Amino acid sequence: MASAKPKKKNPRLASGRKRVRQDVKINAANSSLRSKYRTAVKNVEKAVAAGDKSKATELFAKMQTVVDIIADKGIFHKNKAARDKSRLSAKVKTLAIAAPAA
Repeated sequence: MASAKPKKKNPRLASGRKRVRQDVKINAANSSLRSKYRTAVKNVEKAVAAGDKSKATELFAKMQTVVDIIADKGIFHKNKAARDKSRLSAKVKTLAIAAPAA
């Protein structure tokens, strides 16, 4: 079992110990927000796949706020947030165009 990770040592300095405690809290908060982000994007994609225009536009509006919050906090880069919003916006728009023709 040579591939086992080496055990991390506890920091000796008080500032290092405090940093470790802070990192645990921050990591938990960021993980929660990242999960919220993925769920919001997934919900919009499901609505688009189902062809439900009104639900997709409603979920897209909620997803935009979540994405903006995540980008402002620096969890994801602002360009990634803009790219994701743009791609989902295009999907919702094509759904809106295709619905009246069908």
